[in-house]
Parts: sequence; structure tokens; C-alpha cells
Amino acid sequence: MWPENVGILAIEVLFPSQYVDQTELEQFDGASAGKYTIGLGQSKMGFCSDREDVNSLCLTVVTRLMERHQIKATDIGRLEVGTETIVDKSKSVKSVLMQLFADSGNTDMEGIDTTNACYGGTAALFNSINWVESSSWDGRLALAVCADIAVYAKGAARPTGGAGAIAMLVGPNAPLVFERGLRATHMEHAYDFYKPDLSSEYPTVDGKLSIQCYLSALDTCYQLYRKKFEKHNPQAEKQGLENFDAVLFHTPFCKLVQKSVARLVFNDFLLTTDETKRAEKYPALERFNKATLASTYFDRDVEKAFMTQFANVFEEKTKKSLLLASQVGNMYTPSVYSGLVSLLVNETPENLLGKRIAVFSYGSGLAASMYSIKVTSNSDVFQKFVGKLDYVLPLLNSREKVAPQVFSELMEIREKNNHAAPYTPTGSISALFPGTYYLKSVDEMHRRTYERTPTISNGVH
Repeated sequence: MWPENVGILAIEVLFPSQYVDQTELEQFDGASAGKYTIGLGQSKMGFCSDREDVNSLCLTVVTRLMERHQIKATDIGRLEVGTETIVDKSKSVKSVLMQLFADSGNTDMEGIDTTNACYGGTAALFNSINWVESSSWDGRLALAVCADIAVYAKGAARPTGGAGAIAMLVGPNAPLVFERGLRATHMEHAYDFYKPDLSSEYPTVDGKLSIQCYLSALDTCYQLYRKKFEKHNPQAEKQGLENFDAVLFHTPFCKLVQKSVARLVFNDFLLTTDETKRAEKYPALERFNKATLASTYFDRDVEKAFMTQFANVFEEKTKKSLLLASQVGNMYTPSVYSGLVSLLVNETPENLLGKRIAVFSYGSGLAASMYSIKVTSNSDVFQKFVGKLDYVLPLLNSREKVAPQVFSELMEIREKNNHAAPYTPTGSISALFPGTYYLKSVDEMHRRTYERTPTISNGVH
């Protein structure tokens, strides 16, 4: 027998303690007013000084999850990290995390790192779910960890940066259950965004191709998901988006997500073959009857018509999930899961009980999946689960705003000292949240040492 209701038992989010305001960044960069805030839909961008790297983010988020939920180190049987922030070409971040389990003597833990742009976290999560549902499962829990620091060179792409980490505890009888058999994946070879220069943190980006790849992967995954859903639920009266109470997306920038919701409505429109039904559900849009998906990636008429006429779909199903994306920026692998956390802290628990959430994960190069999560109908269990996220909004509001000039200087320090050894970071330790792991030093053999800031007296911050 399979274990029942496998999914997410606990979730922890981490974002930087410092941010730059996007309106101020527009002025500093000499960009037109509203380019970052309205054009991209971004309001603040979190960033890390040279005191934090992908290892420290993972150390912090895993420790916090285990402390907050009182998980014993011996309870974990699998731990996998999804990241594209590489500090070592051989040694995995997972191996660094094993320091947290040393005292318990628990070294029997499967999983290493998994990498493909922003998709690595989803792969780690799928592998965790698969492990619990497999003959390899030994009754313990799995941890899927996603963490990245998204930084860009000076210029038009810099405001689409961000940073963060998410840890998800996976096991049976979960409040957020992964619907079995309802996963659709699309993979292909593309050079839309990639990091060929191993000496630099900065990616090489083909902006237009990247958006086209994202939208075409969304089309493919959604249509495949719909087919699987219809096969699993032959009696279902609802079709397409009507089956989802919320839709979450990987978020390179918030405006793309708004367009993506309209894109899914457009997919439903094209899949409605009964012309009478189509005219009823999509009034005044018959001019697009002969349109195709492939010819409309950059069709402003289609985009605008569906965004305007179905703005309510975005408002009802997706807008609440963009809180962290707009306030922190693109976290890369944790991005879509920051959307899940945003939805959980932004929506009243009663409104989510028993509901179905669609998730679209995308990573350039490219790998993409769409799947669905069913929220438990047990009110007490769900209230307790969501209650553990009561730190998110206060922590978000307690961050320190940094002037664009200072942010730019800190980015230069990161750029200049990327892979330097020996190296002692100069970023402020006092600016970090309580209980944060930070990079203390890198020795002449590139070995990294970490320490932790004190936690506050009444427990975990």
C-alpha cells in the first residue's frame, strides 16, 4: 500500500534582511518612472551582501524549519537541495547541510543537489514525494530545500534579481497533498537563460526568447495537465481553470504572471470547440477564433483582450500569491514556493479548506511542470499548519531599506570577490535577522566556515 496523502507537512521561507526600493532604483538607474514598478510589477528587491551565500541560506532555512516545528534530526531520511547558485562544482550544498545532523549521528540520508535554473527546487520536491511513495521509503520524512541568490550585472535586468530560500518537509497525512497522477512536464533544449561563465554569478540572457520559452512551456504543461485531469475525473462538470481555486507561477517578475493567467484563459478559449459555448463564455472575442498558440506569444491584441476581460481570474486565483515576489524579487528555485507561502499568509484558512491549487514551475534551458495540490478539509490541522507562518509578515515588514548607491556598492563587492580565496567578507553581520547563518571566512584552500547570529530570547525569529 502507498502511504496516504503524501505532501507538504511544513514549510519555511527565508528572505534577505535588506532590500532596495524599486522606485528609488529607477531613479538611480536613470530608468523611466514606472519601468520597474509598473512595467515589471516589482516594488522591492531583497539582496544579500557577501556575508551570505547559498550554503548559509540553506543552513538558516533548514535550522529554522526544524526548530519551529520541533523536528528531530533523526526524523529525516532524505534531504535534497535544488539550486542554481553554484559555489562549488563538485561538493553539494547538501553535504554542507550535514553539519546540522552531525550531533545526532544521522548520516543515513539520501539526496544531493539538483540543478536546472529555477526548476531545481521542484525536481527536489518531486524526488522527495517519489521517495516517500516508493519501496525505498523507510518511514522517515524528507526535506526538499530550494535556495538561490539572483544577481544581474548593472543594466536592464538588475531589477529582476532577488534572493531567498524555502524548506519543505514532506511525508504522509499532509495538510497540502500532491494529487497523484496529476503532473505534466515539458522539457526541451533552449538557450534562453544560462550561466556558462563559471567565474561569474551573472547569467547570459536572451530576454525575448526567455519569455517565449516560458509561455510555450506553460501552454504545453497546461494542455497536458488538462488531458490528465479529464482522464482522472471523467465525470467532472467543470473544465480547465474552473477546476482550480488558486494558480501559482514561477515569477521572474510579477507582470509576466499577470500575462500568464490571461494566457491560460486563452488556452481554455481555444480548447472550447463548441462555438455556442465559446461565444457564451468568451463574449466579444470571436475575432480570435482562428488564432493559434504559436503565433501569439507577442500578440498584444490577444494579451490585452484576455487580460482585460478576465482580470477577475487573476484577482481571484493568483494575485494573493505574488506578495513575496513583489516585495523580495525573483528567488529563482524558491520563487514558485514563495507564491505558495504568500497565498497561505494572504488568504483566510477557511477559504482554502478542501481547495485545489495549481502550480506551474519553470526553469530556463528548459524544464517545466504543472501539478496540483489539494488542501486538507480538516480545519484544525490546516489552522495549525498556517499558524506556523505567522512570522512571515512581521519579518517582511522589519527589513532594512538600503539606498540604491549602497546596494550598488555591495553588488560590486560580491562581483569582485566571487570565488576569492583566502577571503574575509565585509558585509554587516548586525544587519542580518536573528538566527541567521553567515559566511565567516574562506581559507586559502577555498574552505568555507559559517557562524550563526544569536537567536532572540523568546525562540525563533
